Amino acid sequence: MVISALIVTLFCVYKLLAKEPEMAAEPTPEPAQPGTSAEPTTGRQRKPYTYTFLLVAKDQVGSNADTMIVCTYDTVAQTVGMVSIPRDTLVESGKLNAVYQQGIEVLRDTISDMLGIPIDFYVGVNMDGFKELVDELGGIEFNVPVHMAYDDPTQDLHIHYEPGLQHLDGQDVLNVARCRKNSDGPGTYPNNIYSAYPDNDIGRTRTQQQLIGTILKKALSNPQKINRYIEIFLEYVNTNLEFGEMLWFAEPALGFDFENGMTSATLTGDGNTYYPGWGQYCYQLYPEETLETVNQLINPYDQDLTLEDMNIFQYQ
Repeated sequence: MVISALIVTLFCVYKLLAKEPEMAAEPTPEPAQPGTSAEPTTGRQRKPYTYTFLLVAKDQVGSNADTMIVCTYDTVAQTVGMVSIPRDTLVESGKLNAVYQQGIEVLRDTISDMLGIPIDFYVGVNMDGFKELVDELGGIEFNVPVHMAYDDPTQDLHIHYEPGLQHLDGQDVLNVARCRKNSDGPGTYPNNIYSAYPDNDIGRTRTQQQLIGTILKKALSNPQKINRYIEIFLEYVNTNLEFGEMLWFAEPALGFDFENGMTSATLTGDGNTYYPGWGQYCYQLYPEETLETVNQLINPYDQDLTLEDMNIFQYQ
């Protein structure tokens, strides 16, 4: 009897506090180059109860973004598409990750304009909060994909993992997510530095996507602690999500099938593009491949986007 009353009370509280999320306005990108048009296609409609998110993690050393992931969650079809954007992606102002210095809202608007889709919510992840969440979960079991051996005494950073399934606590997860390069090659610095992944940063973004999926799956498998997870989220995360909207998303998310409902990819491009305007090597997106990936995984509309909807900066 007491349990039944508690369940009814919790249900009533949920109904009172939960708030249906609001969708962002459709982007109206400026032309990427003189003589081109990037006006959005008319006649499109948003899929019902389908929402878009930008997940950002800051570089722990500087003020740039280290990780940028766009997700679309169709709460009706129960599908999540997750697309990572390489940090060195070329935009008109330079590298995309540096846009974060102007604030997460500017970064959101830049990515929305580039990909031609509205981004409803942004989530700026504080690494301390990420670590605390994983520790609250009791850690995760994760298959580390590659040999990781990197030491940087100036940052007090020491990353050492071998490939294979292992238990990771919060600090371990941060280390695995951050690892881009190894420092155990022959010779002395900087000759001993080499990429930890055969496909460079693409491999790292794939690992980050897998880590996020593993963490979410474990968190949602323990609904009794949802309130604690939200507390950590609110304390450490910079977001425009309101508390009531988080509660609203919690209900469909609890029944999500991570094995069949989640797909992910990384935007493809040329990582050896030298842009003299900034004197840097950048990652120049392939427009056709980017369009295909966006339409397959994160397009929130009932019609496919076209290249005219996007604003992908091209140097060559």
